[in-house]
Amino acid sequence: MNQEGWDLAAVVSQLREFRDRCRGDGRTSPHPMPLPSRQVLTAVVDDLAAALFPQRLALQAVRQPGQALPQDSTDYFVGHTLDTCLRRLRDQIRIELATRLASPGGEAGIAHSNDIPAVTGSSPRQLPQEIERDAYGITRAFAMQLPAIRRLLDSDIDAAYRGDPAALSLDEVLVCYPGVKAITSHRFAHALHGLGAPLVARIIAESAHSATGVDIHPGAVIGESFFCDHGTGVVIGGTAVIGKRVRLYQAVTLGAKSFPKDEKGYLVKGVPRHPIVEDDVVIYAGATILGRVTIGRGAQIGGNVWLTTSVPPETTVTQAALISETFGEGGGI
Repeated sequence: MNQEGWDLAAVVSQLREFRDRCRGDGRTSPHPMPLPSRQVLTAVVDDLAAALFPQRLALQAVRQPGQALPQDSTDYFVGHTLDTCLRRLRDQIRIELATRLASPGGEAGIAHSNDIPAVTGSSPRQLPQEIERDAYGITRAFAMQLPAIRRLLDSDIDAAYRGDPAALSLDEVLVCYPGVKAITSHRFAHALHGLGAPLVARIIAESAHSATGVDIHPGAVIGESFFCDHGTGVVIGGTAVIGKRVRLYQAVTLGAKSFPKDEKGYLVKGVPRHPIVEDDVVIYAGATILGRVTIGRGAQIGGNVWLTTSVPPETTVTQAALISETFGEGGGI
């Protein structure tokens, strides 16, 4: 018993039994590895955003309040910030790759699903220098995508400004709107997910989820000019496909309807199971759309509507219309 009287020896012993049991049934590695750090990755995302928008999100320490950075200073800040945060990102990706190979089943221990892209050239017997090579390769490929990510974010910010009559400026949208913060993190996470760092990507996504209340799986494909207004409670599943100029309001769910199981009773992973939302669709607050259905181009889905079937293009679906269709002319009595 320790000085405070907690009787921690018994607690520590029981916790050790749980760890031993997990190792015994193959759920964890006999020699567990550290996992990527949520704190480090949150800081990396903040630095990436500052590098993409240096005149708005750069630290006050590098410029005078109310004044723009000179061009040469801006380029230096962007280059220095990217170099620093990409090194930290590479380190976290290296940890993920090493952890994946040390897990039960090696590479297959994590990357067992079509939802998770495999690392090109990786193998269960990958050497440390090969892990370093792949971590560098993923990070470099990610860096090359940053200009395209900036272009997408510009379209998202513009869509938020144009779509919200309360928005006074693009700057306000960038620094205040939770939906913009969420889609910024998603653009980074989605790129990393596609390059073979799904755990790092998921940590980034869940950090944004905690900060904004918007839950976007990094596997979701989202087109340009996306606007998630208010944001709180929005859920977008990992195989969802969202087109261009789509607008969602709070508490919208793009989820799965059912979960098929294999012969052993485990959920089958990698099956497309979330909605396809085509261009120019608006989905209002509280709507729930489940399964691999298609919401046609230009459709409008009203608040609190529950959908498990596809909707033709240019269709307006409201709760009142659904009730009328279901119970009209004495139906349902």
